[in-house]
Amino acid sequence: MSWIYTPVTDCFLRLTGYTYTNLARLFMRLFVGIMLLQFGIRHLVNYTILESDFPTVLNMSSDTSLVVMIIIELVCSLLIMTGFLTRLACLPTIGAMCAAEYYILHDMVPYLPIYGLDSTDPGYLPIMFIGIYIYILIAGPGKISLDYFISLYIVGARGKDEEEELEEV
Repeated sequence: MSWIYTPVTDCFLRLTGYTYTNLARLFMRLFVGIMLLQFGIRHLVNYTILESDFPTVLNMSSDTSLVVMIIIELVCSLLIMTGFLTRLACLPTIGAMCAAEYYILHDMVPYLPIYGLDSTDPGYLPIMFIGIYIYILIAGPGKISLDYFISLYIVGARGKDEEEELEEV
């Protein structure tokens, strides 16, 4: 029995066989960048309220910790969204989210039930961010990023094309 081509089979193949990994990476970068950017903007707008109560990190004062967190949230999220120095920008955000997770759990220890976090506790948010940033760190920014276009320029300046350079790696 021979295979019969129909619009339904074509649609099925397009929905299952084709991958859009670069578009998916762009979406993930934009999504997580916007999510972290809004935290940075909220911290910046409420700076005077937060500066005295913000937790101290690495023996820095409360206001210094807040400034460092705002810089990480704003600058790194913009770098990740544009795809410039993406993997490098993921490192401070992973560290900031680890610190946030520590202080959320540290401050909430007396209030946590004996079985740990449930679905309404805020401790899941930094963990989600950490997971997304680790994914971006491993997967890279994709071809829809400034990192990719800069690498193409550097490879072209060496007189090679993309395939030749990838063979050497």
